[in-house]
Amino acid sequence: MKYFTLFCFLLIIIQLPVFGQNKIERVEPPNWWVGMNNTELQLLVYGENIGYCKPKIDYRGVTIRQIIQVENSNYLFLDLHLSEAVQPGNMAINFYQNDQLTTTYAYELKARERVGTDIKGFDSSDVLYLITPDRFANGDANNDAVKGLLQQPNRADWGGRHGGDIAGINRHLDYLSDMGFTAVWVNPLLENNMENYSYHGYSTTDFYQVDARFGSNEDYRQLVENCRQKNIKFIMDMIVNHCGLNHWWMKDLPTGDWINQWDGYTETNHRKTLLQDPYAADIDHKIFTDGWFVPTMPDLNQRNPLMAQYLIQNSIWWIEFLGIAGIRMDTYPYPDMDFMTEWTEKVMNEYPHFNVVGEEWFEWPSIVSYWQKGKNNPNGYTSELKSVMDFPVQAAAVKALTEQETWKTGFIGLYEMLAQDFLYADPQNLVVFPDNHDMSRFYTQLGEDYDLYEMGMVFFLTTRGIPQLYYGTEILMTNPKSTDHGEIRSDFPGGWQGDTINAVTGQGLTDQQKTAQDFVQKILNWRKNKPVIHQGKLVHFIPENGIYVYFRYDEEEKIMVILNKNDTPYYLDLKRFSEMLDGVSIGTDVLSGNKFEMSNGINLTEKGALILELGGK
Repeated sequence: MKYFTLFCFLLIIIQLPVFGQNKIERVEPPNWWVGMNNTELQLLVYGENIGYCKPKIDYRGVTIRQIIQVENSNYLFLDLHLSEAVQPGNMAINFYQNDQLTTTYAYELKARERVGTDIKGFDSSDVLYLITPDRFANGDANNDAVKGLLQQPNRADWGGRHGGDIAGINRHLDYLSDMGFTAVWVNPLLENNMENYSYHGYSTTDFYQVDARFGSNEDYRQLVENCRQKNIKFIMDMIVNHCGLNHWWMKDLPTGDWINQWDGYTETNHRKTLLQDPYAADIDHKIFTDGWFVPTMPDLNQRNPLMAQYLIQNSIWWIEFLGIAGIRMDTYPYPDMDFMTEWTEKVMNEYPHFNVVGEEWFEWPSIVSYWQKGKNNPNGYTSELKSVMDFPVQAAAVKALTEQETWKTGFIGLYEMLAQDFLYADPQNLVVFPDNHDMSRFYTQLGEDYDLYEMGMVFFLTTRGIPQLYYGTEILMTNPKSTDHGEIRSDFPGGWQGDTINAVTGQGLTDQQKTAQDFVQKILNWRKNKPVIHQGKLVHFIPENGIYVYFRYDEEEKIMVILNKNDTPYYLDLKRFSEMLDGVSIGTDVLSGNKFEMSNGINLTEKGALILELGGK
């Protein structure tokens, strides 16, 4: 019996973890700031058997509210309270086992460079330029391949890494400024260490680390600062719905419900109406929310409060670290909807003048409007999201330009889509766009009809909302071979050494491309100083005979926009617009400088657009 007792005693000794020989591998967030609005901070601590330890902190103003142990002993979560007394510095977190100190971690609390109210979000005075960084410009060829990162560069592969990076974006900031863009939205720059098809950035493998093939965290911060110096706001692309299969925690999950798991692989059904459908089956709803996008993108479980807090703090960390002006949230309706309200609310509480635009890819305003703050939804759901991507108007505009004019198609479809703005709480805060990184290039959608392209540019840059253009739209980039995302996201001409075509210098561009670039630049720089376009009211008239007319106006100014699809000259009688033309005698076209007498009518040439600044003689 005594030998059995001794054996059990020795077994217990052998099984006890030896903490003094182990180390803490990660603490996330990697640092925090004093003086934040929210005085609570939750730390994820990761290291072998760290969950058996008891942490202690002796730092003025910091209190451990709760120590959270989870089923995986390699994790420990600490809920901290940071009072007004806390000062910047390195805070020692001491870890004990059986009252013996096993390890100490120095956690940095930083001074804030700016307060939350100083961060101003993007708005309808801005025009956003969307960049896919791997395909825009290669400013540093030395980081094309990085040891430890799986996918190697292959510019000939549509789905491969092409080498674009942060340095390449920096190199083009003067171009963006000269063109007239006031904000830049960059597809995700965080680490995507996947075996293939990793260039797009939507398979995050480290939520606190920039992918080294793009640069470093400090490079990212300097890019945002360089943009700020040129009066260009920066919008960060984020994802809280999923991560990449190679994310570091996937090999050692904190809890079984850290991600949404199924008996067998289950893909989301993508049925966006499920969240509003009063008749929806529970299983369909669950598959939409908890199903995975693809087998390489695990679906995160935001109903787990530790995961929820992790994602909220990660977003706030990047806003504070970078000083960005906004977030574009990928796949906004796919995560837990109550979490998304909490996430947005926490972000806005810290940064009240910030802006977030959510992606809800659906062509019905009844579905898209559901997510905008201020919407009174029948099922009682309350959103805190300020802005939404206006996919309904994008689709309607393309149809309006390409469909034959009938009593219900062509311009009338766009007119009636805008008429549904009553569904939105704030139509002026919608992001309008001709194309983006997930759809065919605008010029391709228009069948490469240049006249339609100009009309489209005029519409998107003068209608209500916040315009966004995809890189290369200004030079008529196309995807003629296929709708493969790799071709849609093809390389920006001149972004790579040795390119024979350069969009910045104009070398190798066709005359049509140069004309398009000049056209967009002229409207953008005119728009910069036009509050009437930024915030003015909109009045539009029912399209007739292939012509769509609308006005933007405020107390100071009035603009008349005419979109004309006729292939032959057309006389536009102005009597129908008298309610908007009272006292107006002259209209000056922003595009050509031509002046028009506004007393009776206007002789329009073949299809095209006019932007008329209205006034007296």
